[in-house]
Amino acid sequence: MSDPEAGQAAFEELLLELGNSVDVYPDWHPILTNPPQDGLRGASLQNLPAYKGVDHTVLFIKGFVTCPYDEAKADQLVNNVNAVTGLQAYRLDAVLYSDNAYPVVVQAVDVVLEGDGTIRSRDALAWCVQEMVKDAHNAEVAETWWNIRTNLLGCPHGSRSSIIVNQHTGSHIRKILEAMNNSGMYGPIKEWSLNMLSKKKRDTIAKTLIMTAIANYRDARRKFDFELCGEAIKAEVRDTWDDGTELRVVVVIGDSDLVVTGCYYPENGVLETSSPKGKRSIAEKFL
Repeated sequence: MSDPEAGQAAFEELLLELGNSVDVYPDWHPILTNPPQDGLRGASLQNLPAYKGVDHTVLFIKGFVTCPYDEAKADQLVNNVNAVTGLQAYRLDAVLYSDNAYPVVVQAVDVVLEGDGTIRSRDALAWCVQEMVKDAHNAEVAETWWNIRTNLLGCPHGSRSSIIVNQHTGSHIRKILEAMNNSGMYGPIKEWSLNMLSKKKRDTIAKTLIMTAIANYRDARRKFDFELCGEAIKAEVRDTWDDGTELRVVVVIGDSDLVVTGCYYPENGVLETSSPKGKRSIAEKFL
């Protein structure tokens, strides 16, 4: 890049125009929902036809900037986006990524920001509800808040807010989701994420189950059952290198009512585990 200072100045102007930089949009963001979906579910910039040609992309609250290396592709991207209601695009004269790239700015024109820099609450709630209702007729299970927080808040996010929505908006999104789940419109509630528990508790659950499986492991049998805290548990232990240096362990309760995986290194007693997944009521038995 021949003039990094000019590129930095252009980037700062984009921050003023488009809001703060983000990693992931929520599923309901107009950048994802305004373009024709062509039957796609879980759309991303890369698989939406309107955004064909995006390359080296940075996301912001109101839109994104992308830097194709082909000028014809950049011009076509601008034309495709400007044909979509609620979106606008233009070529940026400044160099942002490379002297050989052609930056394009894409913005959702209906996104209005609150004083704190997040999307206006009434708009975010309306877009979110519209997107959630679309899934009702075809849903088989209801996803909990902990399972789909990133889909609803964007990323990075905290427990009830993100760079895209503030705590007031995030709290109402959660209440709306839980009301819809409790109504039964999506079907039975699927518990999977256990992020409502602290990391210390999740680590304790995982360690308890994996180490108990190791204690019940015998070299002659990879798969075996044991009982703990009144639960019948299925375990599978594999000697990765057939030399006893690394044991890979999978523990499952019921029909994936609780699942934990991990690796144990007997020589130094080191245990590495995944975060447990499943039903909270079962997981908490192992604290």
